[in-house]
Amino acid sequence: MLTVILEKVFNHLSLDSNSQLSMVSILAVTGPLVILVAGIWDAINHLQNSPEFFWSDPHIVVYSGVFMVTIAAIFSVNLLVKNSIQGILKRGMQLVIIGSIMQIIFGFGDSISHDMFGIDGLLSLTHQPLEIGIVLSALGGFLIIKARQNSNLKVFLPFSIVTFLLITSWLGFNLTLYFGHYVQCIPIHLIFSSGCSIL
Repeated sequence: MLTVILEKVFNHLSLDSNSQLSMVSILAVTGPLVILVAGIWDAINHLQNSPEFFWSDPHIVVYSGVFMVTIAAIFSVNLLVKNSIQGILKRGMQLVIIGSIMQIIFGFGDSISHDMFGIDGLLSLTHQPLEIGIVLSALGGFLIIKARQNSNLKVFLPFSIVTFLLITSWLGFNLTLYFGHYVQCIPIHLIFSSGCSIL
């Protein structure tokens, strides 16, 4: 049923495979960067002690980035169903799809968590899986661009590398809080107080 609906949508869009692949690449790299910037904005809001609720401005921008990745995943599904795609290109598209699914599931879980528990911090049962989904999407976008670096997409290759490294660094920082929270939370406690206090 989903395949039939997607096929009708893509027939109306009448984009060729190359255009769809370009859209996947650009959205899969730009979406995670939008999410990261909005995440930093959210951290600044924590510093300013702004009220925390799920539909805050930073969260809306975060989920705009998630929407971009979701569109990339939908195009990826369409391309994988209609074409025989192999190798690194296929792997990149699969990562975009998996990353998008993780972002949607754990984003919804984050909404429920906010409704039930209110303020959360950097460490939560929903944030880290959500961040892993973002990393997978960014990696997928990089792999797609890498596979098509002989096309016009090659100009996005450095951008995709930087995006992947920034997203991975953010996830790495958050994961280190699980293991070294006493030392690391002391100097940053004022910025990410709720993230440290839940440990």
